Parts: sequence; C-alpha cells; structure tokens
Amino acid sequence: MTRFIFKLPDIGEGIAEAEIVAWHVKVGDKVQEDGRLADMMTDKATVEMESPVAGTIVQIAGEEGDVVAIGSPLVVIETEGEVPVEEAPAPKADVVEKRIETETPEPKNEEKAVEAAPAPPPPPSAAPEPAPAPKPAPAPIARSHAKVLASPAVRQRATELGIDLAEVRAAEGGRIRHSDLDAFLSYGAAKGYAPAGTAMRDEDIKVIGLRRRIAENMAASKRHIPHFSYVEECDVTDLEKTRADLNENRGAKPKLSLLPLLTTAICRALPEFPMINARYDDEANVVHRSGAVHLGVATMTDAGLMVPVIRDAQTKNLWQLAGEIARLAEAARNGSAKSEDLSGSTLTVTSLGPLGGIASTPVINRPEVAIIGPNRIVERPMFVPDGMGGERIEKRKLMNLSISCDHRVVDGYDAAAFVQAVKKLLETPVLLLAA
Repeated sequence: MTRFIFKLPDIGEGIAEAEIVAWHVKVGDKVQEDGRLADMMTDKATVEMESPVAGTIVQIAGEEGDVVAIGSPLVVIETEGEVPVEEAPAPKADVVEKRIETETPEPKNEEKAVEAAPAPPPPPSAAPEPAPAPKPAPAPIARSHAKVLASPAVRQRATELGIDLAEVRAAEGGRIRHSDLDAFLSYGAAKGYAPAGTAMRDEDIKVIGLRRRIAENMAASKRHIPHFSYVEECDVTDLEKTRADLNENRGAKPKLSLLPLLTTAICRALPEFPMINARYDDEANVVHRSGAVHLGVATMTDAGLMVPVIRDAQTKNLWQLAGEIARLAEAARNGSAKSEDLSGSTLTVTSLGPLGGIASTPVINRPEVAIIGPNRIVERPMFVPDGMGGERIEKRKLMNLSISCDHRVVDGYDAAAFVQAVKKLLETPVLLLAA
C-alpha cells in the first residue's frame, strides 16, 4: 500500500487559492482513476478535479466552502501500486487551463461558478417498517451508453441514476462529463424528471461558491447604494411588427428577440445621459463615465445568475447584437465563457422574459449605477387616434420598462428623462432603425 498525495494544481497565473464548492468523495470511499474528487472554484472558473489513480480516500483537505492554497494537499489516496508520495503528480497549469475552457460546468467571475452536488439520500424512516417488495430493476441503458463518449465513472453514475446518456447533451467536445449529468438533473427536475426515491424534504444548504458570491454582491449593492426605481409603460405594437418583419426576411442572420432592439434604443439614448452609463468608485469617491457601452446581460444558468458582457454594444447592428447575445448566453450556460466575457460592464439589462411580470425593481450590479429591466409584453385595449380628430379603442401590445438607479449619481428627473428617450425610440421603430 502507498499513500498518494494529490496536490491542488497550479491553475494559472495569478491564482493563489481555490474554494471547495463540492466534494464528490469522503474518507473511506473508493475512487477509480479519473473519478471525481471535488469541484474547486477560482476567480476564473469552477474546475472539476479528477483522481489520477485508483484507491481509497484516507484524507481530504477540508469542508465545502473552505479555501485551499495552490500546491497544498487536496486529498490523500491509499493505492495498491508503488507511487512515491514525493512524485505524486498534479496536472500542469496549461492542462488545467484547457479544462477550464472545455470541462467546467460554470465559469467564474464576480458573478459565476458552479457548485453541483449529488442529491442526498432520503432520510431514514422514523420507525421500523416491513421490508418492501423489491422494486423491478431499471431498464438497461448500456446500449445507449455505447453510442456516446463518456468515462466509466460517468457511465456508472448515469446507470445508478437511471439516466440514458443518449438523452444528455454534452456541453463541449461531444464527451459527456459529470457536469453534464448535473445540468441534465437540474433541467430534468423542471421537466418532471427525478431519480428514483427523490422526494421533497427539509434540508440545510451551505451557501458557498457562486451562490455565496451572488449573496455577497447583492448584499453589498443594497448596503452601499441608495436605490430608487422608476417604471414607464411603452407601446411596442409597432416594434413587435417590425421585429416580425425583420425575422421573416432575415435569411441566414440570427433571429431577433426584443433584446437587440432594446439594446439599440439604450445605446442611442445614452449620449444625452452619460450619468447612466457609469461606474462609481466608493473608496475614491469618483464616478467614471464610460464613452463605450459595455452592456451586461443578466443570464440565468443552472448554477445561478451570471452577467456576460456585450463589448462596445454601441458599435453593433441588430444582427450583430443578436449573434453576440446568443453566443454569450450559451457560453454562460455551458461553462465556456472566458473572464473577459464576464466582467467590465458599464450598464446591465435584466429580463425574466415571459415571466417578467408587470414591473420589477432590479438590484444594481455594483459598481454600476443603473440597471434596466424590460417586463412582460401584454395585450390590452387602448384609446388611439382614429385619424379624424377622435379616438378609437384598439388592442395594443404594451410593456413596462423598469430602471433602478444609484441616487448618489443619478437624479430621479434624469432617470425618467432617459427612460422617456428610450420609450420614444421603442415606440417609433423608424427612428430606432435610422442610421
């Protein structure tokens, strides 16, 4: 027997430590070569650590939420082979950097990284009960497994969960990893899928990783920023008709959602309201007004909220914006987003799409000074001019547009005037699309 010390590898330049966001083993567990050990979150991404050897776990570095220094022991594995402790290799930085781009289920950044842990077993029964009749074994799925790329550990876990790997989408490279199973379980829960024996129960969830960062950022934003919100109703009937016409004749271009049109309206209005497109340095007491619009787009992922950034949004046309929004959203959800995709925004847009409700009061993405939230489009009767000096009732498409601002930087009048300028562009598509 030999004790193999697996040290946390050098993940990249400037990275000195990583947080344990999920353990996939405990002391006494047997682990196979390439089996999952832990998910470690750095400032760049959440990286899935795999065992380079097979053996029994005899020591782990700490609990979920603890921070481990680069080069420090992460786990100690008792192996059958002769692997000297001092030669226990850790993956090299370039190897792990490649895994950050290809394997992590969720990127880092001020707002992201993933922590997926297997579901805990159901609690034991309070009183002894007669042994239930054995349940029929799940239908074999090995045949489907053979059609996809996956490690033996992934195949075994899928079998235990009763998941057909043919139904699981690989986030990168066509090879299904544990993170893909985690994403499938999260998505499947919304679709009514649940592993055998899953039930609602009381449980305490430790706030770590991305969720802790989100909590800290939101608390700091509300603690330091005096928020105020303003909501205006916009008639987007003509805008929606224009969008439908553009999509019908788009050819090979990406399909337009409302967001590229809203982004264009925001970029057109901002030059008259530079105080909206700014970042506030609390310590230096300086407001930096940005000449470029680096628009953050709040995106919901399986791991939590992320804010990928459209760089220089003011220079892009509708189709370029649509393509960039789709690219960034996919990168955020599959874990391939890079650090530059997830930082440096000067203004943020947040939308719940069809769940947008009547109005919202979004929390500012600190250190920005404003955040804009389009709400759900609804159809309602309105009085409109009839062309003969009177009015008629007509069915129109209406959308409320919300904005939250930092009252230290943005006055209420300026926020309202900015939203009115955006509204005018949205309600008059010919102005929005004019060069």
